[in-house]
Amino acid sequence: MRYPVSYRDLQEILAERGIAVDHATLNRWVVRYSPQIATQAHMRKRRTANSWRVDETYIKVRGKWTYLYQAVDQRWTNARFHAVRAPAICLQRRFFRKAIATNGVPDRVAIDNWAAPI
Repeated sequence: MRYPVSYRDLQEILAERGIAVDHATLNRWVVRYSPQIATQAHMRKRRTANSWRVDETYIKVRGKWTYLYQAVDQRWTNARFHAVRAPAICLQRRFFRKAIATNGVPDRVAIDNWAAPI
């Protein structure tokens, strides 16, 4: 999945190693097992740092003004970002729920006086 190899190329590579498999079978394997591989990779993903910097910015997306919420950790890893049309408490809570579900609970969250690196 990481390198641009076609299923037919992969079929030839496996044939060189003595494994006879059809390219359609390889496609079925990818469709079947890639969600499981993605789940395992997500579980083993390295956590972000303990401190987040969160910013709310007003930007133009496709000609419409939109709020952009962004959380960045100490190593400048993007913890989560979310664009919404109107600022609301429920949307900010949803932003934090998704960020915490993806990256874990931070020890500290700094909100004021920080500019987002867009």
